[in-house]
Amino acid sequence: MADVDLVAGGGVKQTLKDLLAGAAGGIAQVLLGQPFDIVKVRLQTTTQYSGALDGATQIFKNEGPAAFYKGTLTPLVGIGACVSIQFGGFHYARRHFESRNAITNPTNPTLSYPQYYLSGAFAGIANSIISGPIEHVRIRLQTQPHGPNRLYTGPIDCVKKLSAHQGVLAGLYRGEAVTVLREAQAYGTWFFAYELMMNADAKRNNVARDEISQVKVATYGGLAGEALWLSSYPFDVVKSKMQSDGFGEGRRYVSMRDCFRQTWRGEGMRGFWKGIGPTLVRAMPVSAGTFAVAEMAMRAMK
Repeated sequence: MADVDLVAGGGVKQTLKDLLAGAAGGIAQVLLGQPFDIVKVRLQTTTQYSGALDGATQIFKNEGPAAFYKGTLTPLVGIGACVSIQFGGFHYARRHFESRNAITNPTNPTLSYPQYYLSGAFAGIANSIISGPIEHVRIRLQTQPHGPNRLYTGPIDCVKKLSAHQGVLAGLYRGEAVTVLREAQAYGTWFFAYELMMNADAKRNNVARDEISQVKVATYGGLAGEALWLSSYPFDVVKSKMQSDGFGEGRRYVSMRDCFRQTWRGEGMRGFWKGIGPTLVRAMPVSAGTFAVAEMAMRAMK
């Protein structure tokens, strides 16, 4: 049991470090990614733009440069918490698997790659509890009419009005089922891809993990971000459609399955990939920055 305890060591202190490193990465993620994200959401939820460049141009022309940071307060606070949970959840699950592996192989408790994926999926599911409503509020703020016709004065007003529709679960937590599916697949792939590249580099160059340069950390993080979106984007499209849908008589989708079905019938396979271009452009710098800052924070706290 001594080996198991050693592997699982760190306890609350280590978990707090994981959470803090994730929060730092999350703040970097929001500041780098918010302008790309609003273009992505508009492309997913409306048909008024011919493409990403047209969308960005029209937003700038009609709403001004500040429009690219619409709804930033919610993700700045919320995504900082979300990424904190992602990293905390991943490393918690990783240490759990290491403890189990140490029982059967005390000399090498390293995770298998399916275990890395499952650790990331666990982090994603844990994260979905807060990411679902946070992203719902952000999408409502990003897609509402501009100027005097806007529906919400800010995040708090949006939360109140969404909760007033059919209660918190059916209102604020609309689209939670597809959010859970997206988060599990996305973060399973994200952490799996990152750990695969980091471990391969350490083995290839015979160096410790914390000796890998920040440039490489950022590069592997960026590539992991591309893998995340390519593996989960159709779920994200359905989530955005459901979370920008109307209420009452204005509602188009009655469930996740109905949204998948209507998208397939109306738009075909292409409908599940609308907005993928700016998403992949955004993913590289945002994910690179997230992992670089989180890894830097983890090394600083050692």
